[in-house]
Amino acid sequence: MNVSGHNPVRTAPGRLNMIRRAAGCAWATFGRTLLTLIAIAVTGSAFGAGNGDGSGNGSDNGYTLQLRDQHGSPLPDVVVEVIAPLSAGSVQQVAVMDQIDKQFQPRMLTIIQGQAVSFPNSDDIRHHVYSFSDAKRFELKLYAGTPIQPIRFEQSGVVVLGCNIHDSMVGYIYVSKSKDVLTTNQQGTVQIPAYAQQIAIWHALQTTDIDTRRIVTVTELQQSGSVIVETQTPAPRNTFSEMFKEHHGH
Repeated sequence: MNVSGHNPVRTAPGRLNMIRRAAGCAWATFGRTLLTLIAIAVTGSAFGAGNGDGSGNGSDNGYTLQLRDQHGSPLPDVVVEVIAPLSAGSVQQVAVMDQIDKQFQPRMLTIIQGQAVSFPNSDDIRHHVYSFSDAKRFELKLYAGTPIQPIRFEQSGVVVLGCNIHDSMVGYIYVSKSKDVLTTNQQGTVQIPAYAQQIAIWHALQTTDIDTRRIVTVTELQQSGSVIVETQTPAPRNTFSEMFKEHHGH
């Protein structure tokens, strides 16, 4: 009996089922969205998601990763190569490894496999550049100015440079297999592209062999949140050949 005097509202069974299904879909969509947001938050936290300035601010371009030495100090000049195949026939501009004040400038140069490097001599004295490295053995005999032809590096790996006249001159060329080869800044940070699944890590002063690259997966980075690279302070050497032998264990 309806004591209010109004007829009760009746909903047809078919209409009621439609309402229930709509409500269920809405809750399912909300749940999937919530899980996605949680996954993004966890991933960003593990990597230190950021805009490349170390502030930790989010970015759609990737993640800010910091590398430190075994003492916990930020480590600059760490090479971080994103493991991805090069596109066939990619053309790269000629890179430059200069010689200024009896030093290679830059001390460490990163290039892509197949890229050429010019070796200008900006000093007012002659240099004799050469390398014993398996990735590229070559020499530019005593010269001033800029050699006519650059040197092409067809094989990936690490090339240690020296000068036959000035034994204290040591430089490095890292030849990457991938198009994205990055270097940490003075704060030890680098921006990892969002698509990266594996990266290779290398440093000129690493305690492991000079040719060794440490391969790390994105899953490992998410679990650890940081990367430690053990380094060593090289002892003074009188000749480049002695330093090269120390690096390569000869």
